[in-house]
Amino acid sequence: MGHGERARHWRFAALPGVDLLRARYIRQTFVRHTHEHFVIAAIYDGVEVFHHGGGDVSAGAGELALVNPDTPHTGRAGVPDGWRYGAVYPSPEVVAAIAGETTTLRGTPGFVRPVVADPHAVELVRRVLSAADAGDALAADTLLRVAVTRLLRRNGGALPRREVRSAGARVAARARDVLEERMADPPGLEALATGLGSSPFALLRAFRDVYGMPPHTWLTDARVRRARRLLDAGTAPAEAAALVGFTDQPHLNRHFTRIVGVPPGAYQRERKNVQDARRRLRLPSGTWQQNRQRSRTP
Repeated sequence: MGHGERARHWRFAALPGVDLLRARYIRQTFVRHTHEHFVIAAIYDGVEVFHHGGGDVSAGAGELALVNPDTPHTGRAGVPDGWRYGAVYPSPEVVAAIAGETTTLRGTPGFVRPVVADPHAVELVRRVLSAADAGDALAADTLLRVAVTRLLRRNGGALPRREVRSAGARVAARARDVLEERMADPPGLEALATGLGSSPFALLRAFRDVYGMPPHTWLTDARVRRARRLLDAGTAPAEAAALVGFTDQPHLNRHFTRIVGVPPGAYQRERKNVQDARRRLRLPSGTWQQNRQRSRTP
C-alpha cells in the first residue's frame, strides 16, 4: 500500500453477512470488478471517481457511492489527495430482510442512483464502523438497519431481473460456466468460442453485453471471489493462489488488493479474528436473517 494510504477490511462477529471497510487511498486504483454484496461507501474527505453503467461518476465529502451486487465498477482518486471513506457491504439477504420490514419495495431491492448526497447517512455509516470497532453489537446492528432503511427509502427500487434470452446471451452464460469449471486452467478465447460454436469476437461482444466486462477481466474477478472464500475457510494465501489459477502469491496479492482494497494476508487475519470472537461469544455463523430467525425461535 502506498505512502499515506491505509485500509482495514474486517467483519464484526455480531453482524454476520456484513463486511466493513475503513480506508484512506491516494494512488490506489480499483480495476473493473463486482461484489457479491452491496456497496455502501460514505465519503468523508476528498473525491472518489468510479466507472458505473455507461461512464464515470464521482462522490465527494457528504456523499455515498452505492453499488448493487454483481454490478461492474472501478474506483480511483478524483483529486490529488485521494479520498477517505468508510463502507459497509451488506449481503443481499441482509438488505432484503431490512427492506421487507421497513419499506414498501417489492421484488429484489436495490439502489437506483450510484451517488447520493446525504451527510446524515454518511454519519450513520461512520457510527456503524465506530460501534463495530468498540464491540457494541446493539449500536452497530441498530445503526446499520437505520442507514440501510434511509437509503432504500431515498434511493431504492426493485432490481430488474436478468433474463438470458438471445442466442448471444446464452453463449455468454455457457462461456461463464466453462470458465468457472476451468478456473485454474482456462482455455484461450478462440478455443472457448470454438467449443461453444461461436467466433472469438462474437463471444467477446456477447460476454461484454451480458457481464459488463470481457472474459479475461471477469475471470480475474471470479478468481478473487473464490480466493476470498478459500481464505475465509483458512486456506493459506499461497495455496489459494494456486487453486484459483494465479501464477503465484504475488499475482494474487496484486489482483486481490486492486479489487478488495487490502492484501490477502491482512484480509485473512481479520477473518480469523472474527471467527475467534464468534467462538468466544458462541455466536452462530450464517446470515443476519438466519440468526434473527433463530433468536425468534421459542
